[in-house]
Amino acid sequence: MASLLVIGSVAQASNLDTLIQTSGDIVNQIDRGVILSGAAMEYAVHGDALSSGNLSSTAHISTQHLEAYNTALEEFANNYQPYGSVKSVLEAQAEQSLDLMDQALEVFTQVTVELITVQDVNTRASEASTPNEEAEVQEFVVQNQEMLTISEEQITTFNESLDDVETYANQASAYLSVANSEDAVGYLQQSVEDSNNTASDVNIFYDANSQAVMMGYPMQRNLTVISLMGGDNYGLDLYVSEADVLLAGSETEFYLTGPTALGYNCFMYETDCE
Repeated sequence: MASLLVIGSVAQASNLDTLIQTSGDIVNQIDRGVILSGAAMEYAVHGDALSSGNLSSTAHISTQHLEAYNTALEEFANNYQPYGSVKSVLEAQAEQSLDLMDQALEVFTQVTVELITVQDVNTRASEASTPNEEAEVQEFVVQNQEMLTISEEQITTFNESLDDVETYANQASAYLSVANSEDAVGYLQQSVEDSNNTASDVNIFYDANSQAVMMGYPMQRNLTVISLMGGDNYGLDLYVSEADVLLAGSETEFYLTGPTALGYNCFMYETDCE
């Protein structure tokens, strides 16, 4: 998926480039017309040369020239943003973070399916209430020990992918929350313009330690900060408790259709589903 930032930057460049191209085409025709007129005056005064009689038409400004230039002029007047769009940058960074989160979720889901055999072991062992049943669990483990054994690599993949999901989800949420705040975007946009930069030149990033979205400038050390914990005038108080996160997650389709909510047999084989 093409980045929104790239699309926005291309659109901005296209507006300017089109205006340069279309105006330049007319300037070239005018220049050619002035040259031809100068030559005509000289030839006429001295009576020492003639053109083919058809050269003037090569300097005509066509209807296509006119329409292309006027359209470019209107597009530039109405849509061009010389300082770029901070909102577009924030939305693009949110999109990028969401893409990375999706990639991490894919890895997490794959390794979870590999690890979920531990749930089968847990269920069998927990439900065994007699020596015979415990012996059956032992026999199951002996026969399937290789499949049931968990590797260090699997644990590392699980842990790292889970960290990545949280990291990229927080990034996406931070960027989108600021992008959706008219006041916060306006403040950042004005800061870009006051520093005579463009939105694509500055560095906008989420800092988890500072609990803020920050904007840095080329060749400068100062940062413009938007707090995400209600510490400024923009009302962005996003941080929630662990209990809130767990409650929200337990109500999602991702969880409710997962192995721990459905049960091992239901998730893997669509049997024993309540």
